[in-house]
Amino acid sequence: MPTLIRRLPALPAILLALALVATPAWARADADAAAATPAQTLQQLGDQLGAVKSTLANAQQGKLDGAALSDLRTRATQVQDQAQQLSDSLAPQMSALQAQLTVLGPAPAKGAPPEAPEVAAQRRQLDKAQAGLNAQIVQAKSLNLDAAQVMTQISGLRSDQFQARLAERTGTPLGHPFWADQVRALPGDATRLRRFAADWAEGLGDAWQPPNRTPLLLCLCAAVLLLAGGRWSLQRLWHFVAARWLPDGHLRRSATAAVMALSTTLVIGLAAKLVHLGINWNDTLDTDLDTLATSTMRAVIFASLMAGLGSALLSAQRASWRLLPLSDIAARRLRRFPWLLGGAALFTGVVERITRSIGSSLPATVLLHALLALLLSSLVGSLLLRLRHARHEADSQGDARPRRPLWVGLLSFAVTLGVVVCWLAVFTGFIALAFFVAVQMLWSGLVVASLYLLMQLARDLFDTLLSPHGRSGQHLQAGFDISPETLEQAATVLTGVSRVLLTLVALALVLAPFDAGPDELAQRLQQLFNGLQLGQLPISLDTILGAIVVFVLGLVALRVLKRWLRDQLLPTTGMDAGMRESVVTLLGYLGGVLVLALTLVALNVNLQSIAWIASALSVGIGFGLQQIVSNFFCGLILLVERPVKVGDWVSLSSDVEGDIRRINVRATEIQLGDRSTLIVPNSQLIAQTVRNVTHGSAQGRVRIMLPMPLDTDADRARQLMLDALKAHQATLGTPPPVVRLDKIDASSMTFSITSYVRSPRDVAAVKSDVLFDILARLRAANLPLSTPTSMVVRNLGPLGEDSPAAPSSE
Repeated sequence: MPTLIRRLPALPAILLALALVATPAWARADADAAAATPAQTLQQLGDQLGAVKSTLANAQQGKLDGAALSDLRTRATQVQDQAQQLSDSLAPQMSALQAQLTVLGPAPAKGAPPEAPEVAAQRRQLDKAQAGLNAQIVQAKSLNLDAAQVMTQISGLRSDQFQARLAERTGTPLGHPFWADQVRALPGDATRLRRFAADWAEGLGDAWQPPNRTPLLLCLCAAVLLLAGGRWSLQRLWHFVAARWLPDGHLRRSATAAVMALSTTLVIGLAAKLVHLGINWNDTLDTDLDTLATSTMRAVIFASLMAGLGSALLSAQRASWRLLPLSDIAARRLRRFPWLLGGAALFTGVVERITRSIGSSLPATVLLHALLALLLSSLVGSLLLRLRHARHEADSQGDARPRRPLWVGLLSFAVTLGVVVCWLAVFTGFIALAFFVAVQMLWSGLVVASLYLLMQLARDLFDTLLSPHGRSGQHLQAGFDISPETLEQAATVLTGVSRVLLTLVALALVLAPFDAGPDELAQRLQQLFNGLQLGQLPISLDTILGAIVVFVLGLVALRVLKRWLRDQLLPTTGMDAGMRESVVTLLGYLGGVLVLALTLVALNVNLQSIAWIASALSVGIGFGLQQIVSNFFCGLILLVERPVKVGDWVSLSSDVEGDIRRINVRATEIQLGDRSTLIVPNSQLIAQTVRNVTHGSAQGRVRIMLPMPLDTDADRARQLMLDALKAHQATLGTPPPVVRLDKIDASSMTFSITSYVRSPRDVAAVKSDVLFDILARLRAANLPLSTPTSMVVRNLGPLGEDSPAAPSSE
């Protein structure tokens, strides 16, 4: 259990994992090391790594335990981090020296005139400095590699020791030799325990002496008051803040669960710290007792976190706050188990630390491990049985059972298997294995519960902040011109990314070595995110985060700039709407390329890598991307040359005619007369014949053909038609409207009526208005229009009588 206690300071890494792994290990180096010269730093690092190697040699003879190996690994990791930092800091100096040598140019060839003495002296000085700096960089990289090899060796030794400890078999508790060993070891263990109790009694007696009694009483009173009302006060304060500042919804529920868990941990942990501070006010405890007290305080924090987290997830009193998919019956049946498991974890940690502190005998240690393994596994097994009985009870009462996710079933199976393995291992003599499985179930359960809570919190946080209907989402839409669909997609992507990162952190914590301390857990998390490499490109968490920040800020700045140009600057110029849209679109393309380039720079992608990418793309363009590239450049031609622009009325064929709404990278959107949208590749607008009706601010022509009878007064009819044209407000005075007599045939005369309007878009509406007006004027003047000639065909019978026939007309 002390392994869990040593892991305890790393539990905030679950809550602040990204900040933890993104912090370089060398940031904790002291000022003296930073002020040393590179040669001195390399000497110090070499000495430190040599000391680690010499100490590690004793491990081959079994003289180092797991704690000592963990300390050696931490020291080797520090050497590796500082060597890497030194190598990175020397790289810019090497680049500067190389740039100076490039300015000087190559040395004169043999037989060529010598260069100036000042230049030759400067070249020799730069060559010497470059050689020394290169040697330091090589030495730093060598130290980095040696430290990595030492770390690998230490991990192998620890793994061998761990496997040997788990595979070790003792006597079974069902046999007589097991208890005979206990009887023989009991007197010695009892003596050690009495000596331990006497030391504590002496330490507590010193703490009760007059110089220390008042601080002790004050600390104890403060701890009691904190336990009595601290948790209630913090939760009431949170409820007030949440009701005032957080919107109703899932975020308030998940945030409340997180606050409940943290408030329980904070109050109980602070109370334990106060008790420890009161007892050891004036360093009344010796080193061993203070170490035990500190370890006990960590165990209390671990147990309080387990209890608070479990209670927050169950929420037995308020079902509306419950995060777990459990029924009310199951939550009520399980409400005591978080505190029981926390108490068992605290008891296990304290007992394990005491046995190590007093140096108990091996039989006593084995017995305690067996009892603790049975205790922990029994509690976990009882929890599973309670949960099963609750489900059966809910089914018998007809209550709707919450849908059970797949991961819950897998987790239940794994826990059941762990309980069975614990009991079988204890009664077959593999007690170390049983104790490991029992404690690992507690640790894994805490990590999984924290992971579940943080996943729910991250999802609810992004959904609330980026909701199109929320306050923050509406501000983002108004401030950055972001569509609701984009906000929803961003929320989904960020939720998925956060879940992946949290899962990786949880796996690193669960799969860490059993006796790993907080520093090693932090190092494992850092190595998880910083040890990746894609080809020759190193990938680290801080680099990825920096590139994401550059990309997001670049897109936001580009969007703000485009909006400012579109809404504020360009409307004040003499550009038409189509030209303004073309400028904004071109700026978007150029800005997107610039943002992508800056993101690649933030990812430390060099020009050679970009050249390889460009070569690969050129091959793809030559075979499969010809049309896409052609459409892209045709789109650029459309935006620059502007044969058509946004807002133009174009006609591609007899049945394709409409307004250009948008010119995109690959295609142009044309809105047809029936309000549907036609997607036309940009290459068609360049390679084919296109009729642009509105190109060059063209005017619209209204033309009407009107037939009238031959006996019509042509002059009077012509005047009425001109009056109707001039009366319409959309008819232009220049060129003036014209009414001509177009033709005369056997039955009618045809007038050709022509006028002009400002835009071709107004032709249909003006033509309709003018026709209505002309018809009204002609009707008032009793001037009828000509009608088609009708002809009736009759068939004559044999006696000359008419017989019916169908009429026809022409």
